[in-house]
Amino acid sequence: MASAKHENPSFILNAVKNVTIEDRPIPTLKNPSDVLIRVGVTGICGSDVHYWEHGRIADFILTAPMVLGHESAGTVVETGPACKHLHPGDRVALEPGVPCRLCPYCKAGTYNLCTDMRFAATPPYDGTLAKYYVLPEDFCVPLPPHVSNDEGALVEPLAVGVHVVRQANVQPGNTVVVFGAGPVGLLIAAVAKAHGAVKVIMVDIVQPRLEFALTYAATGVFNAMHSRDPKVNAAEIIKQFDLGFGADIAIDASGAAPSINTAIHVVRTGGTYVQAGMGADEISFPIMAMCCKEITMKGSFRYGPGDYKLAVDLLAAGSVSVKELITSRFKFEDAEKAFEEQKKGKGIKILIDGPQD
Repeated sequence: MASAKHENPSFILNAVKNVTIEDRPIPTLKNPSDVLIRVGVTGICGSDVHYWEHGRIADFILTAPMVLGHESAGTVVETGPACKHLHPGDRVALEPGVPCRLCPYCKAGTYNLCTDMRFAATPPYDGTLAKYYVLPEDFCVPLPPHVSNDEGALVEPLAVGVHVVRQANVQPGNTVVVFGAGPVGLLIAAVAKAHGAVKVIMVDIVQPRLEFALTYAATGVFNAMHSRDPKVNAAEIIKQFDLGFGADIAIDASGAAPSINTAIHVVRTGGTYVQAGMGADEISFPIMAMCCKEITMKGSFRYGPGDYKLAVDLLAAGSVSVKELITSRFKFEDAEKAFEEQKKGKGIKILIDGPQD
């Protein structure tokens, strides 16, 4: 064990379902604009659980031990000489993906599409489930005094919701149907509502999720077990919630083919469809409906410039609340239990406290 000066307990995935808590050196500031943060709390994401259970996501494969976690908030303990805005003691939300800043996508202002993104807890890059973590100053978003570290940890999935709603260009008065009432779907609904959507309908097949959604951000809910036929479900959603020619915007946060098919049928002619959930590499979907209705279709990936800041601003203003999503928390030394609980679907958002002295 290293001396107390260098103590940096880290939750490390060595192989599938093989995790250890090990001491690592405190990371150093490699660039003048870097910031050293003591991590206060980390939320568990579905991708963290997927790496823990399978050791890979698509082409990102675990080949060496990796620290998990990427939904975090903490306190600045050291800043580089070029830092201008942050100081030791400031609390921040950690934006966990640092782009190269040099590729055409970065220069075009779409750094979430960077060809050389260094994203926390995505092989080969270590994540934030440790005592200390280093980020550039401009990827640390200050938290106002009345926004807790718990809320700060949920800024990461909230920023995903912000990006999706921006991709959909939700406007005041719009009607929006969101498929998938998991954490991201719920946050998409909340952000859409904050942007002025007058109807936000959530669709899922798990009734307890829908019941929660109705108390959280949805103005209406629909259980997709109503029919196995996407056209029938779409027609029923339009009728039940008086959507006229269809929803202005449909968003899929599930990645499930039946939801995607239903979404394309539920959106109105000239409407917008955004794919936020990830599922199978290839599916069949109603291309004729897409063409004949001239639907605008977009993908959505992580978050880009301004999304993290807007997420914090929405929390600070009370326009969106995330406290209701927090269902349980664990001590750092019990982090594996948190993963097991998340895998069993026992909570919406589970938090892990940072290592204590």
